[in-house]
Amino acid sequence: MTADKKMEEVKNGKRIGESRSPMQDAMREFRRSKIAVGGMIFVILVALAAVFAPIFSPYGFAQQNLRNNRAKPMEGYDVVESYAAENCHWYETPMEWGCTTFIAGSDALGRDLWSRIVYGTRISLSIAVAASSVSLIIGLIYGTVSGYSGGNVDNFMMRLVDLLYGIPLLPIIILMTVYFNAVSRQGSESPLMMWLIKLDSMAGGLLFVFIAIGALNWLGMARLARGQVLSYKEKEFVEAARALGAGNGHIIFKHLIPNVLGPLLIAESMAIPGYIFLEAALSFIGLGVTPPTPSWGAMINEGYSGLRSNPHLVLFPGLALSSLTLAFNFMGDGLRDAFDTRLRGRN
Repeated sequence: MTADKKMEEVKNGKRIGESRSPMQDAMREFRRSKIAVGGMIFVILVALAAVFAPIFSPYGFAQQNLRNNRAKPMEGYDVVESYAAENCHWYETPMEWGCTTFIAGSDALGRDLWSRIVYGTRISLSIAVAASSVSLIIGLIYGTVSGYSGGNVDNFMMRLVDLLYGIPLLPIIILMTVYFNAVSRQGSESPLMMWLIKLDSMAGGLLFVFIAIGALNWLGMARLARGQVLSYKEKEFVEAARALGAGNGHIIFKHLIPNVLGPLLIAESMAIPGYIFLEAALSFIGLGVTPPTPSWGAMINEGYSGLRSNPHLVLFPGLALSSLTLAFNFMGDGLRDAFDTRLRGRN
C-alpha cells in the first residue's frame, strides 16, 4: 500500500487493522451533516437556557413593571436601584445593563418579554421530553406485545389501533384538557385525582397537558414497534435463544427491544416538533399552562391582537417556537440518515 493511500485513510479517520462499530459509523455519518449538528447544538443551548433560566434572563417570568407596559425592544425603563437590586438576576454583573433595558420589549403587564421567552423554553422542552417518553413507552410495549404474540391477539390489538386512528385526536385532546382543567378548578373527592391536581399545580398546569398529548400519540409508535418485532422475531439469533430454552420475557427484553428501540427513538425525535406545536396551539386557545407560567403559544395569543402596533409581542416568541422546531427537525433528519445505512452517502 502506498504512502498516499495510507495518509488518505488516516485522514478519513480509518486506520489499518481498525474496525468501527455500527454506532461509531452512525455517529461519524451524523457529524458529516452540518445542519444536523447545528440543530443539535441549538437544542443543547436551549436546554441549558431552560435549566439555568435565571442566569440567562434578567427578571422572573412573572415580575411586573407597570410603568413600562408594551415597551419596544431595547427600550430603557424606569426602575430605582433598590428595585433592580432586589429583583434583577443580572444586578452587579457584567450584564447589569439588562436590568434597565427591555432586550425584547415588554408585554401588556410590563413583564420582560426576553425573560418570559427564556422561561418558556422549559415548557416546550418539558413537553418534548414528557410527551415523547409517554408515547414511546406505551407504543413500544403495545407494539412489542402485539407483534410477538401474533395470531388473534395481534389482530385484535391492531384493529383497536385502526379504530383509534379513525378518531380525530385533536378534539379528544382538547376535551381531555378541558375536563382535567374543570376538575382541577372544582376539586374532586377521589384521592388519586386530588394527587394529580396537586402535581398539576406544582407543574404550572403542565401535567394534564402531558397526559393528553402523550397518551394519545402512541399509535404510530405501536405500529412501528410491531413491524420491527415482526421482522426480528424470526431471525436466527431469536431462534437460537428459543432453542436454548429462553422464555418469552427474556427474548423480548434481551433480544427484541434492544434491536427495535433505535428506529423508534429516531421516529420519536422527528415527532417532537409536532408535540411542541400542539402544546403551543393548546396554549394559544387557552387550554395549556396556567397563567402566569409562560408558554410561547400563550404569549403569541396575548400579543396577536396588537400585532400592528406591537409586532415584537408575536415576533420573538414566534421565532423561538419556529427555531426550536426546525432544530429538532434537522436533528431528527440527521439521526435518520445516520442510522439508516440505505441513506448513507446520498448527501
